[in-house]
Amino acid sequence: MQDMIKITSKQHSSVTLKAIPGHFVTPNSHVNYYLDMTTLKTRLSEASAAAKELSTQIAVTTIVDTIVCIDGCEIIGAFLADELTKAGIYSMNAHKTIYIITPEVVNTGQLVFRENFLPMIKGKNVLLLLASATTGQTIVKATQTLRYYGATISGISAVFSAANSMMGIPIRALFTIADLPDYKAYDPEGCSLCKEKRPIDAFANAFGYSRIE
Repeated sequence: MQDMIKITSKQHSSVTLKAIPGHFVTPNSHVNYYLDMTTLKTRLSEASAAAKELSTQIAVTTIVDTIVCIDGCEIIGAFLADELTKAGIYSMNAHKTIYIITPEVVNTGQLVFRENFLPMIKGKNVLLLLASATTGQTIVKATQTLRYYGATISGISAVFSAANSMMGIPIRALFTIADLPDYKAYDPEGCSLCKEKRPIDAFANAFGYSRIE
């Protein structure tokens, strides 16, 4: 693996995306960069700054009852709910507040919401919040699950997205391909890095990466 690249948001100097070049295997694809968002998701100041920037991308006419957090984005989600509330984003919940929840992932990779969470999903306007959207498989899976449970998807937000929209829904992101032009995600069966016989550097997922020695 090569040295880390730091990309600072043009809107907020406290929001930095760390990109590590290499050959990484993720649950859905092979990628040529691991996007390290650890401090963005865990450090108070960075999570707050990221949420503040994300909130400016959401139209005031958007209705948000629940934020569903994927990839460990709960802290950003909590700050985002606070920013949206201060900005006057309307919620149809009886308590006039926004729920912040995360789905359970079962062994098959399917997303599940237990009975106690269904009142926060069924008939609600849901904002989907992800760390990254690359192949779009996670968004498709989450959207299908939420719609199955009776939710309306009011928006999709991500820290990084390689796509502008998915399933007809625009993706609002802090960082895009414009910030990392040579970012590539490959289908495991057609990975160009594998064809070039470049060794795999690490296995990666939302929790981090594990080097292959």
